[in-house]
Amino acid sequence: MNRSALFTNDIETTSIWFNTVRDQTGLKVLKEGMPLLLDIYAKYNIKSTFYFTGYIAKLYPDIVKMTIKDGHEIASHGKSHLKENGFDIMSFEKQKRHLEESKKLLEDISGQEVISFRAPALRVNENTPRALIETGYKIDSSIASQRFDFFLSFGGFKKLNWLFAPRLPYLTSPDSLFKTGEGPIMEIPLSALFFPHIGTTMRIFPLLTSLQRKGMHLETLLNNKPVVFDIHPNEFIDESNESRNIQKRSSNIISYLIQDWLRSQLKTKNLGKKGLLLYEEEIIFFIKRNYQFSTIKDYSTKLRL
Repeated sequence: MNRSALFTNDIETTSIWFNTVRDQTGLKVLKEGMPLLLDIYAKYNIKSTFYFTGYIAKLYPDIVKMTIKDGHEIASHGKSHLKENGFDIMSFEKQKRHLEESKKLLEDISGQEVISFRAPALRVNENTPRALIETGYKIDSSIASQRFDFFLSFGGFKKLNWLFAPRLPYLTSPDSLFKTGEGPIMEIPLSALFFPHIGTTMRIFPLLTSLQRKGMHLETLLNNKPVVFDIHPNEFIDESNESRNIQKRSSNIISYLIQDWLRSQLKTKNLGKKGLLLYEEEIIFFIKRNYQFSTIKDYSTKLRL
């Protein structure tokens, strides 16, 4: 039985330290975060999928180009990571426009066909499947089945659907990425066991993640489910030398305290080299258990066969 590890990356200009998007952070991701991430993949001969926002790709095209030479997949993370550009609140036509522009930009820079998508902040709505279909995408990875921390992020109400989404990869319904159906979009859900299996959890709660990955491994032994991990190269940079001011993104005081202030306090733990060491532990765990690391595209192609 093949055991699959799909270690994926979201590439954007988001600053964890400042809790906002910054061009300066994008430059540090290009110069510092991405080289560290690509080096560790090269060290262990790992092929991975990189989801780029159109904004950072246009701002720093080299951040896409540096990813290609080692055989990684180029994928779309939408046009931008601004709160107002969440796919859960955009109209169908605006979603189409963002998907088309992102796809064309990434294909022009990379020379690769772009068929995989992950929504910024994993925010989607009932229009997203049709928008993906009509713009030539074939694979989505925006659903985190049985993830339970959605109240800490924007779009939390719609993310309640995570609790009922299938855990194994599935073809989606034409009007819902959360449900199985006869649509052409393949959903590759992000791994979660109440808490998401991502870099943020790994950095904040390393012990929890060490237990979590053992649970993921047992599930794979039972039903051959792929382990889908998500990390960001901005987790490997350190901006703590700059004075910090937490941006208030919501006028609602409860939303501000939970989604901005509390998250910003938690998410800065183990940034930089400490985070990289934790990520290497995660990789080694699955290497020792004979997992095959591949891109989302390659895994999906094999699955359809």
